[in-house]
Amino acid sequence: MKKVKIYVTLKESILDPQGSAVQGSLQKIGYGEVNDVRIGKYLEVEIGDTARDVDAIVKEMCEKVLTNTVIEKYRYEIEEA
Repeated sequence: MKKVKIYVTLKESILDPQGSAVQGSLQKIGYGEVNDVRIGKYLEVEIGDTARDVDAIVKEMCEKVLTNTVIEKYRYEIEEA
């Protein structure tokens, strides 16, 4: 079995209003050194034993279901569970 950690974030060219709001709040309470905040998603997926290529499965899931590839980018790590 494999454990896949998937990190999804907005592309750099896409504005992140949620991140901007968090950054503003942090600065207001004394964290003026915080220059930027980007909000994303973190997913963990367990994939059972399969003859298929796990990399291909994860890429397919990310591009078809888990991300909006127009505005988001993703990266992942595969571990033995």
